[in-house]
Amino acid sequence: MISVTLIGAGNVATHFYKAFRKAEETKVLQWYNRSLKSLQMHKNEVEITSDISTLKKADIYIICVSDDAVAEVSQQLPFKNRLVVHTSGSVNIHDLDKKNHRGVFYPLQTFSKEAEIDFSQVPICIEVLEKSTFPILKELAEIIGSKVHRINGDQRSALHLAAVFVNNFTNQLYRIAHEVTEEQSTDFNILKPLILETARKIETLSPYLAQTGPAKRNDKKTIKKHLSLLNNEMHKKVYELLTKSIQETHGKKL
Repeated sequence: MISVTLIGAGNVATHFYKAFRKAEETKVLQWYNRSLKSLQMHKNEVEITSDISTLKKADIYIICVSDDAVAEVSQQLPFKNRLVVHTSGSVNIHDLDKKNHRGVFYPLQTFSKEAEIDFSQVPICIEVLEKSTFPILKELAEIIGSKVHRINGDQRSALHLAAVFVNNFTNQLYRIAHEVTEEQSTDFNILKPLILETARKIETLSPYLAQTGPAKRNDKKTIKKHLSLLNNEMHKKVYELLTKSIQETHGKKL
């Protein structure tokens, strides 16, 4: 049985709590947050606290707070020589206070409290400074069904940057597309099969080989027409920049 203390009450902490609570081989010993308001609904399931000095001895302490707060929270922990990890894709492992054994337990996925998460579809990227701490983190990830990837800090930073492109930036493109369809009272849902097929294709093809569309074909008339249909200047800039990027990748010219 692996005992876990969660620190923070955001999206990642909430989903980890649900997963650890379901698993027979893990126990959430405590859940800390500086405000108890967001934890009240769980007070009959797990011990909650807003007093960091009351944290009990656990096998692993998982810091799930904003990137900027990781270092400060780790410094406030009232103990030493215990295993403390953060869940950030970008925070350096050395930002954790060296009084404890340090690690990173990074779930590479997008989390929203309202959306259910299947952890068998969530890769867990683990980084450690001491080899002896890797097995228990690997076991914890595998208990909730995740595939484990042992990586270093540079690899994690690259993955996090790439994740911004494939998730956050892509989602913003969905938003732009939604605005474009709304302007003509067109149903955005008609595009969803295309969105799913685009994602499905890269399971068997590289993104380079999967690319299609007017930019790759250098369809100048279509590109010009699309730009004329865009009323938002920012959207035009996005269209032009991505078109240029695609054409440079595939050896075309505007």
